[in-house]
Amino acid sequence: QVQLVESGGGLVQAGGSLRLSCAASGLTFSSYAMGWFRQAPGKERDFVASINWDAGRIYYASSVKGRFTISRDNAKNTVSLQMNSLKPEDTAVYYCAAGSTSTMMSRYNYWGQGTQVTVSS
Repeated sequence: QVQLVESGGGLVQAGGSLRLSCAASGLTFSSYAMGWFRQAPGKERDFVASINWDAGRIYYASSVKGRFTISRDNAKNTVSLQMNSLKPEDTAVYYCAAGSTSTMMSRYNYWGQGTQVTVSS
């Protein structure tokens, strides 16, 4: 059974930082691209960042480029999202996902339950 478990969310002031982690089990982690998506209240789930199996291809949404950094550790079956210079508009539930390298939700087969990130102004 595949499980993706996110952690590291919380409440932070604007300008602050958070590091999200996603621990994967039940799959051959190094065979999957990993992605982070987010969903704000009343909005659709949006792409944030993705990383392919060997970190050779990394993509970011324009809204987070230069502030967020995605990384992975295939030995530990984890993917992380370092979020710096956070803004109130970054407030959302953040989800990690496993699938094919893409910005599209439909290309990801497995999803975590999400972790809440709230940025206060």
